[in-house]
Amino acid sequence: MPAVASAQVVEEIIARVNNQIITRSELARSKDQLHEEVKQQAPNDADKAYADREKDVLRDLIDQQLLLEKGKDLGISADTDLVKQLDQMRKDMKLDSMEALEKEAEKQGVSWEDFKQTQKNQIITRKVIGEEVGSHLSISKDEAEKFYEAHKSEMEGPEYIRLSEILVAPKAAPVPAPAPDPNAPSIQAAPPEDAAAKQAADAAALAAAEAKANELLKQIHDGGDFADIAKKSSDGPSAADGGALGMFKRGQLAKELEDKTFAMKSGEVTEAIRTKQGYVILKVDDHQMAGIPPLKDAMPRIQDALYYQKLQPALRAFLTKLREDAYIKTMPGYVDTGASPNQTVPIETAAAKEADAKKLNKKHKKLGIL
Repeated sequence: MPAVASAQVVEEIIARVNNQIITRSELARSKDQLHEEVKQQAPNDADKAYADREKDVLRDLIDQQLLLEKGKDLGISADTDLVKQLDQMRKDMKLDSMEALEKEAEKQGVSWEDFKQTQKNQIITRKVIGEEVGSHLSISKDEAEKFYEAHKSEMEGPEYIRLSEILVAPKAAPVPAPAPDPNAPSIQAAPPEDAAAKQAADAAALAAAEAKANELLKQIHDGGDFADIAKKSSDGPSAADGGALGMFKRGQLAKELEDKTFAMKSGEVTEAIRTKQGYVILKVDDHQMAGIPPLKDAMPRIQDALYYQKLQPALRAFLTKLREDAYIKTMPGYVDTGASPNQTVPIETAAAKEADAKKLNKKHKKLGIL
C-alpha cells in the first residue's frame, strides 16, 4: 500500500460517529487497500471492481466504528485472539519469528502498531457480528434440501480424503566417544566400533519410536482424542493444529499411504507406519467419493452457503439499527451509502468542536504531519 500517497492527503474530519472521528486520510488509506485487494482478486477487471465498491468505503468505515463501539459495550476483548491470529499469519507466511512478520508489515508502509490495531479491530467486529447477528440465524431442513437440489451440479467433485497425523520421530542418544589411546598417532581414522555404536543407537531410537507410536495408537483405540494426543505427543509440524494435514486427492500421496488411506472410511485410523521421518499414525477425518455427495455429506457446505446468504441482509439491518441509535454526521461532499433516514445528527457545540480538534491533532501527530 502506498503510504506516502495517503500521508500527503490534507487531513480533515469527514465524518463523526458518536465521540469518534473519521479523517480524510483514513478514507484515502482504505481506498488504497481496496484498490490493492481488487487487483489481487480480479486482476483482469480491477478498475470495474474498484468502481463498484469504492462508493461504499466511507460506509464501511462508519460500520466498523459502530461495531467496535458495540464490542466495547459488550465487553468483547481480542487480546488473546490477536496473539493467535498474528502467530497463524507468521506460520502461513513461513516466517521464523514475530520480528520477521513486523518487518513484512513495515515493508507495506504500515507501522507495526497500526497493523496490530487493524487485526484487532477485525477480530472484534467478527465477534460482534457472530454474537449479535450470526447467532440469530437459523437454517431449516427444507431450505437445505431445496438448496441441495438447486446446486447439485456445483457440488460434483473428485474423490478426496482429509487426513490428520501423529508423527513419532526417533531420538537417538549421543554415542559416547571412546577413551583416547595415549600411544595412538594424533591423526587417525574413526575406529570401527564408533560406527557400530552409532548404528546400535539408531536402531534403539527407532525401536523406542515404534514402541511410543504403538502406545499412542493404543490410547486412541481406548477412546483417546486423536487431536489432543497429536497436540501433546506428535513431533510433526502439524501438532499445534491437532495433526491436521488437509485434503488429498488420489496421486498426491506416496503409493503405500494412498493405498491404505483411500481404502478407509471417515474416522478410521491406520496402524503405526514406518516412514523416513519415523513412525506415523494417520486418521482419515473425511472420505468423499467422486461425484455428487449425498445430502448428509454436503450439509456443512450447504449450511455455510445459506448462512452467508442470510448474513448480509441481516447484518445490514443490524447496522441500520446501530446508526439510528447513534449520532452520525458526514461532511458536505461525502456520502454514507448505509445511512438511515432515521439517524440523529449530532449538535455542533463548542465543546464538541474542541474535542474534534484534539482528536484531529492526535491523528496529525501519529501521521507525522505535526
